Amino acid sequence: MTHESGWTLYKRLLGYVKPHWRAFALATLGYVIYAASSTALAEMMKRLIDGIQNPDAGFRLFLPLFVVIMFAARGLGTFLGTYFMTSVARHVIHALRCNVFNHLLHLPGEFFDHHSSGHLVSRVTYHVEQVAGAATKAITILLREGLFVIGLLAYLLWTNWLLTLLFLAVTPLIAGVVSYASKRFRRISRRIQHTMGDVTHVASEALSGYRVVRTHGAEEYEKQRFARVSEENRRQSMKEAVTKATSTPVIQLLVALSLALLVWVAMAPSLIAEMTPGEFVAFITAAALMAKPVRQLTEINSEIQKGIAAAGELFGLLEVPAERDDGDHEVSRLRGKIVLSELGFRYAEEQPEVLQGINLEVEPGEMVAIVGRSGSGKSTLVSLLPRFYHPSHGKIYLDDVPLERYRLGPLRRQIALVSQQVTLFNATVAENIAYGASNPDPAAIEAAARAAYAHEFIEQLPQGYATPVGENGVMLSGGQRQRLAIARAIFKDAPVLILDEATSALDTESERYIQKALEAVCQGRTTLVIAHRLSTIERADRIVVMDQGRLVEQGTHAQLLARDGAYAALHKLQFQDAHEPE
Repeated sequence: MTHESGWTLYKRLLGYVKPHWRAFALATLGYVIYAASSTALAEMMKRLIDGIQNPDAGFRLFLPLFVVIMFAARGLGTFLGTYFMTSVARHVIHALRCNVFNHLLHLPGEFFDHHSSGHLVSRVTYHVEQVAGAATKAITILLREGLFVIGLLAYLLWTNWLLTLLFLAVTPLIAGVVSYASKRFRRISRRIQHTMGDVTHVASEALSGYRVVRTHGAEEYEKQRFARVSEENRRQSMKEAVTKATSTPVIQLLVALSLALLVWVAMAPSLIAEMTPGEFVAFITAAALMAKPVRQLTEINSEIQKGIAAAGELFGLLEVPAERDDGDHEVSRLRGKIVLSELGFRYAEEQPEVLQGINLEVEPGEMVAIVGRSGSGKSTLVSLLPRFYHPSHGKIYLDDVPLERYRLGPLRRQIALVSQQVTLFNATVAENIAYGASNPDPAAIEAAARAAYAHEFIEQLPQGYATPVGENGVMLSGGQRQRLAIARAIFKDAPVLILDEATSALDTESERYIQKALEAVCQGRTTLVIAHRLSTIERADRIVVMDQGRLVEQGTHAQLLARDGAYAALHKLQFQDAHEPE
């Protein structure tokens, strides 16, 4: 959350209007026409009263024509203002929403570790819509009614400046009420936005994990959790409603008192003697007309404060530094040599080291398996290679070049990753295999699917490769999703391949096929394989054993069994589990 003042935030928000200044100018012109034609109503009353007392030949023709022109001008002004201001506002919202989303895609991994997806989605959707309120409704009313008030004040000063100054005596009191309400609105709006993030977060968690919720009979627990955050949102919204419902009538009462005082003073014989009946009626009409725009101007205060609070959150997010990408080295294709030197890593300064003193050298085209108990740091180690995180100390070299010297985009294009938690997008099978590619070759997509032993089940789908897979591949089995992820890695044709439990979701027969596919895919590629099932990595060129963030053993399957160390103990444990009688 940025700590800039409300006016600074609003000016920054209005900076998004600058590219659309022509439409903004047309909208402003429309509201000037609206304000001028609305103010002319008081002048019409003056001409009407004076015309009745002193009729002339042109009076009957002039007044109806005046009414038609006034309302036609008012309609034109309303159209120009509303249409072009809405156009500007929606462009602003589109630009802001895209900026926030684009920035989120480039934030470092640590940021996502500390923020729930529900709160981030809420910023892209709910927060931006709050800004829309400030950018559309608020600016529209501010210009339309504000210019109307200015027009009325100018007319009042022109008619009788002394009475106008008396009428304006209540202005400091109105300003005080508005100032207090503004601070309260913004404070409550921040709480409402936070509670909306909680609502989105709880709802998305419960709905995406509905299977777990139902199998654990946790429906009541989730209902209570959702009701709790929704109730907090309701309470904060009611506080906002109370502030709005109180401030508006108070301001209206102040305006009414000012108007009553004005009428009382204006009825003094000395003042009436100096004004014609038409001028007197016009003055009172103009003063009375001011009540509605003043009320609307005070009501938009809540919209503006909500928008400013939301803008503060959004600009605060935009100020979070993107992940470091200050490298200048780029190659068309890596050879795939990886060297880890005295590598250490911790997720935060106050947390213990997850990796410590890792030294490892992987030759181009070599297949290295990384094994160890859960929590030993295997997945963390391979996540440093695409620079999802940065080492706390030590160095990583890729083809004898320090990893931080590579530009991020080209570096990640050289690495294919298949993880245990498969991510598929709500698109077709073909689009998921060729994800990120522009105008992919259908033959290459099919070849990748065949290599991953996915072609057979894809052909049996209703629309083949054009079949939508549903959200995160919900229409497919676990094994099918895993094979699509492997096909995606094969299609990418990257020189470095990371397989993080890539065969964990497969049955024995599918796993056998995938093993054959991976053996073909790994040819000529540097491959790092994380596996719990040791039977899947017996043919690896080298096996690295990790324990509590340290590299404790390395060698071939046969060498490590003969050494009778940590690997042999893991192997023996799995062998016993596999042959344990039912």
